[in-house]
Amino acid sequence: MTSTFLFRLLSPLAAAAVLVLLAPVAVAQAAAPAALKGNAEAGKAAFRKCASCHQVGPSARGGFGPKLTGVIGRKAGSTTDYKYSAAMKNANIVWTEQNLAGFLKAPSDFIPGNNMRFWGIGNAQQVADLLAYLRTQ
Repeated sequence: MTSTFLFRLLSPLAAAAVLVLLAPVAVAQAAAPAALKGNAEAGKAAFRKCASCHQVGPSARGGFGPKLTGVIGRKAGSTTDYKYSAAMKNANIVWTEQNLAGFLKAPSDFIPGNNMRFWGIGNAQQVADLLAYLRTQ
């Protein structure tokens, strides 16, 4: 058998194998939800449930929870006016929007052992709205 014959014989099989191997990746990428566009006004309203523990704005300070002014881009556990749990201090993450979204969805799963006593927000649109609001703070 010549190499040309083998190439012609194996090429369709190799192509089919590649398609079979890559199909789940294409399906997963197609099934991934598009990033939701948040509404800062809706996020401001949603922040009311956070306001019992957290403050935002120029005069914000840590209280029952840390201040959230400028939280996007800040290292977790880094403000000086709040006593963080060891888990939060040692988390070694920066609060990107993706990290905040994961934390807001399930705080205890995202950073096990943190002090935040909150079940999380299962509504992805509400999380997007909160992030849009926090971007303004």
